Amino acid sequence: MKALINSMTDNEQALVRETERERLEDLGEDDLLEVHDRVRRARNKHVKQYRRAAASRVEEVGGRGAARPGNTRNAQKAEVFEDALARVSRYVAKAARRSAADLKAERLRNARAGRDPGPARAVPEDTAGRRMRSQTHDRAPSQPVLPKQRASSKAMGARRQARRDSR
Repeated sequence: MKALINSMTDNEQALVRETERERLEDLGEDDLLEVHDRVRRARNKHVKQYRRAAASRVEEVGGRGAARPGNTRNAQKAEVFEDALARVSRYVAKAARRSAADLKAERLRNARAGRDPGPARAVPEDTAGRRMRSQTHDRAPSQPVLPKQRASSKAMGARRQARRDSR
C-alpha cells in the first residue's frame, strides 16, 4: 500500500495526506465537506478508469475475470481513495453530530431564557375556546347530496377513466 502511495502523482499523494487523522481533526465541517468532495471525485475517477480499461480488454482476453489482472493499478488506486473517503466520511459525521448538538443546546438555552419560543401559532378569535372540527367534517358537503347526483358523479369519473384506459 505504501509503495502504491509513493508511486502516485504529487497531487494524489497530497490528497491522501489530507485525509490523515491529525489533519482531519483540525478541520471544521465545511472544510471536511470540501475534502470529502475532492476525495470522492478522485475515487470515482479511478473506478471509472478501472472499469473502462477492463471493459476494453474483455474482447481480447475473452472474459471480465481474465481482463482484471492487467488493470490492477487503477483498482488499487481506487481502493486507496475509497479508504481515504471512508476516513473523511467518519469525520464529517462526527462534525455533523457535534454541530447538531450545539444547535440543539442553543435552542434549549434560548427557550429557557424565554426568547424565541418557536413559531407562533395564532388562534382565530372565532374559534378561541371551541374545539376545531376534524378534516372529515371539512370535506362533507354543506347540504345533503341526492343519491342520484352521487351516482352521476361516480359514473362520470368511470367514463373519464375508461377514455384514458382506451388510449
